[in-house]
Amino acid sequence: MDLSIIIPVYNESENLPVLYERLNDEMSQTDYRYEIIFINDGSTDSSQNILEDFAKSDKHIKVIRFVRNFGQTAALMAGFDHSSGKIVVSMDADLQNNPADIPALISEINKGYDVCSGWRKHRKDSRFWRIYPSKIANLLISMLSGVKLHDYGCTLKAYRSNIIKGIRLYGEMHRFIPIYAHWEGATITEIPVSHLPRMRGKSKYGIERTFKVILDLLVLISFVTIFNKPIYIFGGFGIINMGLSIATFFGMLYFKFFGGKSFIETPLPLLVVLFFLMGFISILMGFIAEILMRTYYESQNKTIYDIKKTWNID
Repeated sequence: MDLSIIIPVYNESENLPVLYERLNDEMSQTDYRYEIIFINDGSTDSSQNILEDFAKSDKHIKVIRFVRNFGQTAALMAGFDHSSGKIVVSMDADLQNNPADIPALISEINKGYDVCSGWRKHRKDSRFWRIYPSKIANLLISMLSGVKLHDYGCTLKAYRSNIIKGIRLYGEMHRFIPIYAHWEGATITEIPVSHLPRMRGKSKYGIERTFKVILDLLVLISFVTIFNKPIYIFGGFGIINMGLSIATFFGMLYFKFFGGKSFIETPLPLLVVLFFLMGFISILMGFIAEILMRTYYESQNKTIYDIKKTWNID
């Protein structure tokens, strides 16, 4: 299989027939061996019946139905896990992504890139509720992650299958796939893609999603940092607290012998004990986290490195 197209679906019955027609028109002009995987993410309308009709009449169509609504990230993960194409393309089912942009994404992958992200340069959404919050979120994500993209929220992206298969996602983290891939050594590019106004159905996203995305990013960065070197994080915090405990101890002695204050007249003795205990417990937590991390790698035969290519090595 050359190409897998992954499309999460949630209550898009009005858009699915048009989307299917556009995809067929686009794919009929190529020589790709392809599959289109629709993931029904707990739709409550007639989306499932429409998808079943597609699958019965077209061998290129595959359908996955969730038992309930799990969210876009879970739907994309299911599509990635069940895809068999060398290149995997993800897109929305609301007709705001244009299937005509798929060849341009694939062209970038064929140039040698591992990930090609779509950039909705001219978005057809509300400026106040969608575009401006998205710009702020994209700027924060780029600053915190070190990956410079204009539009993390665009679902229309293309990946090499070997890159996407090794990534596990949670929460709303599907938009952070380029960040995961970058940390794994993947090469990333971005190209402008068309963005069409929503003509049918209702948007499933609001401004509150921006805050969820920022929180997920903080979790992602914290997880990667702590997971790879937990003793440095917990141990560093512990050493700082130990240093504060020692400094407070000498301050306590100073006030005792030169400041005319007894130990019980200042809170310094309590602070000495508090800082010491916090430092000691933090270092112990670092040791425990280090043991867990090593157990994780060794129990699954994981290595702490990933090799991209070798020469003359069996």
